[in-house]
Amino acid sequence: MRSRSNSGVRLDYYQRIVHRLILAHQEPVTGLFPASNVNSHAWIRDNVYCILAVWGLSMAYKKIADQDEDRAKCYELEQSCVKLMRGLLMAMMNQKDKVEKFKMTQSPCDSLHAKYSSKNGLPVVGDNEWGHLQIDAVSLYLLILAQMTASGLQIVFTLDEVSFIQNLVFYIESAYSIPDYGIWERGDKTNHGEPELNASSIGMAKAALEAMNELDLFGARGGPASVIHVLADEAHKCQAVLQSMLPRESNSKELDSGLLCVIGFPAFAVDDAQLIHNTKDAILSRLQGKYGCKRFLRDGYRTPKEDPSRLYYERWELRMFENIECEWPLFFCYLILFHAFQNDKRSVQEYADRLEKIMVRSEDGILLVPESYAVRQDLVGLEYQKPGSQIREVVGRCPFLWGQSLFILGRLLQEGFLAVGELDPLNRRLGAQKKPDVVVQVVIIAEDNEIRDKLAEHDLHVQTIAEVAPIEVQPARVLSHLYTYLGRNRKLGLSGRKSRDVGILSTSKLYSLKDRIFAFTPQFADLSRFYIASDNELMIDILKGEINFLKSAWDLLGRPLVTLVLKRIHLDQDKIPLAMIQTMRKLKSGYINGTRVMLGSLKDFLNTSAITDLSFLGSTEDGYPDRLHSDVQMYLDEHLLRSFSNRSTMNLRGGQLRPRTLRRRMSCKGAIKKTRSINVDSDNLGMEGPAPLTERRLSSVVPPPWLQPNKQSHVSVFATTPEEGPSTPSLHLGNELVIRENIYPVDPHGSNRTTIDRRSEFVRQHEITVPKILIQRHRAETNFADTEVEELIAMLRETENLEEQGDILQFLVDTQGLDFNTGMLEEGRVVTVRDLLKGLYEKACQQKLWGLVRHTAGMLGKRVEDLAKAVTDLLVRQKQVTVGMPPNNEHTITAPLPEGELRQLIHDAYGDDESTSMLTQELMVYLAMFIRTEPQLFHEMLRLRVGLIIQVMAKELSRTLNCDGEAASEHLLNLSPFEMKNLLYHILSGKEFAVSSVARGNLSIVSCKSSRVSKKSQIGLGDPEGEDALLATIDDRQGQWLRRRRLDGALNRVPRDFYSRVWTVLEKCQGLAIEGRVLQQSLTQEMTPGELKFALEVETALNQIPQPEYRQLVVEALMVLTLVTEHNMVPSLGGIIYVEHLVHKANQLFLEDQRKVQGDATLCCAKIKDGKEQQQAASGMLLCGGAAYICQHLYDSAPSGSYGTMTYLSRAVALVLDCVPKHGEMECAIS
Repeated sequence: MRSRSNSGVRLDYYQRIVHRLILAHQEPVTGLFPASNVNSHAWIRDNVYCILAVWGLSMAYKKIADQDEDRAKCYELEQSCVKLMRGLLMAMMNQKDKVEKFKMTQSPCDSLHAKYSSKNGLPVVGDNEWGHLQIDAVSLYLLILAQMTASGLQIVFTLDEVSFIQNLVFYIESAYSIPDYGIWERGDKTNHGEPELNASSIGMAKAALEAMNELDLFGARGGPASVIHVLADEAHKCQAVLQSMLPRESNSKELDSGLLCVIGFPAFAVDDAQLIHNTKDAILSRLQGKYGCKRFLRDGYRTPKEDPSRLYYERWELRMFENIECEWPLFFCYLILFHAFQNDKRSVQEYADRLEKIMVRSEDGILLVPESYAVRQDLVGLEYQKPGSQIREVVGRCPFLWGQSLFILGRLLQEGFLAVGELDPLNRRLGAQKKPDVVVQVVIIAEDNEIRDKLAEHDLHVQTIAEVAPIEVQPARVLSHLYTYLGRNRKLGLSGRKSRDVGILSTSKLYSLKDRIFAFTPQFADLSRFYIASDNELMIDILKGEINFLKSAWDLLGRPLVTLVLKRIHLDQDKIPLAMIQTMRKLKSGYINGTRVMLGSLKDFLNTSAITDLSFLGSTEDGYPDRLHSDVQMYLDEHLLRSFSNRSTMNLRGGQLRPRTLRRRMSCKGAIKKTRSINVDSDNLGMEGPAPLTERRLSSVVPPPWLQPNKQSHVSVFATTPEEGPSTPSLHLGNELVIRENIYPVDPHGSNRTTIDRRSEFVRQHEITVPKILIQRHRAETNFADTEVEELIAMLRETENLEEQGDILQFLVDTQGLDFNTGMLEEGRVVTVRDLLKGLYEKACQQKLWGLVRHTAGMLGKRVEDLAKAVTDLLVRQKQVTVGMPPNNEHTITAPLPEGELRQLIHDAYGDDESTSMLTQELMVYLAMFIRTEPQLFHEMLRLRVGLIIQVMAKELSRTLNCDGEAASEHLLNLSPFEMKNLLYHILSGKEFAVSSVARGNLSIVSCKSSRVSKKSQIGLGDPEGEDALLATIDDRQGQWLRRRRLDGALNRVPRDFYSRVWTVLEKCQGLAIEGRVLQQSLTQEMTPGELKFALEVETALNQIPQPEYRQLVVEALMVLTLVTEHNMVPSLGGIIYVEHLVHKANQLFLEDQRKVQGDATLCCAKIKDGKEQQQAASGMLLCGGAAYICQHLYDSAPSGSYGTMTYLSRAVALVLDCVPKHGEMECAIS
C-alpha cells in the first residue's frame, strides 16, 4: 500500500474522531441521533447540526481522493448524511396531516413535532406537552437539504416526497407572523409556554425560502416536476421583519446569542453588512464571557439559583439570574465559522485559542466541547459582586454534539481541507455584498384602440391587449389561483398553497406554461378589490412606491417587469387624467424618484426579464405530466374570456314603476350624517365629556327608531341628547327630519353633526315637507305603511343627486334591512336594497364622491382586501395597533387576527359609524404601506392609535382651513384616498402642510416648503379677509409647540431610549403612577431595561391618558425624573411617584410666573378669579380650553429656556419629591 500524504493522514485522524464521537451514536434503523446515552429522543435541530461535520468531512475526502479507499470513505460519509436527512424526512412525513392543518390554523397544537424517537421516528411526547412549534428547526432542515442537494447528494427520491417538501415550504413561509418557541424551545423567557416572534426563527426561514427557490430536488437528473417554487415576496417579508427586529430577538429577549447562526453560517440571512456588524457587536459586548456566550440575559437554565423541580420561573425571580447565567462554548464555534467566512484569520485564531482553553480532554486525548459552564454554588455571592471573576464548572452533556460538529467544521476550514464555498454551494454568504442598481422595466398596455389613440395624442405609443399576443396579460388574481395548485398531492392528502396573496415580486416576472407566456398586472391595480383602487392619483402613488421597492428588494435573475393596463374606468370625463400622462412622461425619461426605469413593449423585454415555468400545473398524478390539469384548463379557458370585459352597473332609473302624482314626499336627508362619530371639538381632543353620557345605541341591539306617519301637521320632532337641548340650529335643513341614532356625548356646539351642504339645485327647488313623526322604540307597535317605502323608492328613481340617493338608501337599510325587496325588477331578477347600494357605490366611485363612497362601502360591508395583511405588517414590526375613539372604545390589537374577526372588532369599536370604520381600515392600509417603504417614520413609536390619528387629522384640517370641527370632519371624510394618504404622511412626518381647494370641492394637501406661504392660498374655503388673515398668520406661529405635542402624543412618539430610562427611574422608587395605573418596581425584577415587554407596560399606562398633549407633558416629566436618577443626585426616589402631580405642580409654578410678568396666561388661567369663573373651573372647563386642567399656554411653551416646560418640571420635581435636598449647593444638570 502506498504511503499516505500528510493531508491524508490528518484527514484519517478527523475521520476517526467523527466516527467515534458522532457516527457511533447514529441509530442503524432510522439514521437519527439520540440526545444522549440515557435519552433516546432525537431533536430535528441537533440532528441536522450533528451531521454537518460528517458532510464537511465527506467533501474534504472527495477533494484528495488519491486512492480507492478514500473514494469509498467519501461515499460512506455521504450516505450517512443521506440516511439521517431521510430519517428526519420520514418522521415528518408521518405527520403530514399536521402540515396540512397548520397551513390553515397556524396553531401550536397542529405544528410538526420538534423531536422524535430515534428508534422508530415516531412521536415521543403529546402535541400539548412540549413547545413543538419551532419554525427555525424545520427551516434549518430545509436549508441544509438545499445545500446538500446543491453539493451533489441525492436525498429526495420520489415526486411524492417533492410535494411534501413543497408543503414544508408553505409551512414556514409565514414565519414572519407566527410566534413560536424558538431555538431554545422556551418562547417567553419566563418559560410559561407563551410563544413569541423570534428573530432567529424568521431569519432561518428566510434563508430556507431563498435556498429552496427554483431548486431541483433531484439534482442534475431532475425535470420540471421536481423543482420547488417559492413566492419571492414571502422571503422578502421575512427579511423586512428580521431587519426591523435585529439586534432584538423577541419581546422578552432583547438579545440572543442564537442570532449568530442567522447573521453568519449556516443561514447568512442578513443582507445589510452594517446590521450584521451591529448585531455581532451587541452579542459580544453584552453576552460574551470567558467560557463562551450566555444565551440571553437573565437565562436561568442550569444556574445554581434555578429550582430544578419546576419548568417555569416566577416573574420576580428572573432578577436573581442576572450575571450568573450559564456560558456556552458552542457560540465560540459559531464565531470561528463566522470569521472564517469573513476571511478574518486573526479573529479565527483568537477564538480558536479561547475555545481550546475551555475544552475538556477525554481519556484518549480527544478535545471535547462541553454543553455549558455554570458558576459554582459557593461562589455565587462573589460572582454577583464582580461578574466574570469566578471559575465555573461544566454542566450538561460532554461532548455536546451540536458544538462538537461545528468545532470539527471550523478545524477543517482552518487547516485548509475545506474552502468556505464548499460549505455553502448556494453562495448564500455573498448576500451582503453590494449589488448593481436594478433597472425596472415598465410596460403600459391599452385596453382597446380608442385608449391607444388617446395616448398617441400625447406622444405616448403603446400596444393594446390584442396586439401583445401571443403574450397573454392577466390580473394578479389569476396567478394567485394558479399557485393554489402548487404542492397538491392526493395520496398524501395535501391541498396546495392556501394564501391568496401574490406580491409585486411575483407579478414582476413572466411565466411560461407549455407554449404560452403570461404577464400579470400587479395586485394593487385590481379594481375589483377595494374603492381606493378607483383613485387614479393614489394608484400612481402606489406604483411609484412599488417601483422604488423593486429597486431595493429585487434579487432574482433578470430585470423586474411591471405590466399595467390602462382601461376605460381610468378615464376622467373621457380624457386620460393629467397625473397619468405626467407619470408616463417621467417613466419615458428613464428615471422616476431616483429609480432607473425603461418604458417599452412586452416583446422588447422578453430576453431581459425573469421567466418562471409553471410546470407544476401538469397532471403529473394522473400520469400525464405534459397535459394541463383539467381544472386549470377549465379555469384558464373560462377566465381568459371574461378577464378584461366590463361589467354593467345597476341602473336606478328607467322602468315603469314611477307613480304619476306624488301626493307628498318624505325626506331622509341627513340619514348618513347622523351616523358620524369623529369628535373634533376644538379643545378637548379625545375627551368625550362626563362619563354617564357615553350611552351608545347600536343598530344591532336596539331596533332603529321607527317612523309612524301622521297626516295632520308639518313639524319635525328631533331626537336630541339631554345635553344639547332643543338649540340645534344646524339640524333644521329646510323643513326636514333628521334622526340621530348615535347619541354621543358632544360639546354644546354640536361638534359631531356634520352637514353636506352641496345639495343639488333639484332639492332647493322642491323643498320637501315632512309629516309629523313620532319616534317609536318598538317594532311591534307600529306598522310602516307600504306606501311610504314605495314613495321613497319612487323618489330614489327621480333624484339625480347621489348624496340624496345615499340618504334614502341609508334610511331604507335602517328600517327595512339590506335584503329588503324593493319591488323593482332588473332583467327578470328581484332588486334588493343591497343591489341599489352596489349601484350607488359604483357610481360614487366613478364620480369621485369619496365621502359617499366610504359610507356605502361600509354599509355593504366591503372589506379592504389587504386589511389582515396590513395589520400583520404593522404588528410583526413590533407596532401594536388600537382602533376606536379614546378613551372609552379603544381596542388594542396585539396579535395577527383573521380578516373576519378584525372587521368585527373595528365595527364594534365605531358602532354605527360606517364612514369612520371604513376610514380606519383605509388608514391601516396606508400605515402598512409607509412602514414597508419608510420605516424611519415610525421610530420610537410602539402603538399606533388609529382613532386618535383620525381625530388629529380632522383637528389639523380645522386648524388649517379655519373651520369648526363639524366641517373639518366632513372635509376629512370627503378627501380622496390619495389626499388622505398624503395628509397621514404629513402628520406622521410632522411636516407643515397647507390645503388648497381643487375642482368639485375636493381638497388637495400640499407641503409648505417655506413658512411664508401666503395665508390666502392656504385656506381654500371661505378665505378670511383683512384683519382675520393677519390674525391667522400670527396665531399659526403661536400654536406651534401645542401642535407638536399634540401630534407626538397622538402618534405615541417618545424620546430615544425613553423606556430603558424609565426602567432606571423605576428601579429607584417603589412605583410610578400615571392616570391611576401604577407601574410597580417589581417589573424591573422580571424584565430587562431594553425588553420590549417592559416598553409595552409603560405604553399601556401612558395610553390611559386620553389627551395627546397632556400625555406628552407626562412623558417630559418622566424624562426629568430620568435626569435626576442618571446624575445620581439621590440614592433613592422614595415611594410611589405620582407623575401627574409633577405636571400640575409645574403648571402652578408657570401661572405664578405668568402673574409676575403679566404673560399671555393672565388672560385665562392666571387671571384673578371671580365667582363665576371659579364655578366654571370647577365644572372642568378652563377658559383657554387647555386639556386636563393645564393651561393652554404651558402646552405651547418650548421645552427649553427660562420659561420652558423642562424648567418648570425640574422645579416641580425638586418641590414634590422628598428625597431631593431643599437646601445647599446642587449641580444643576438639565440641559
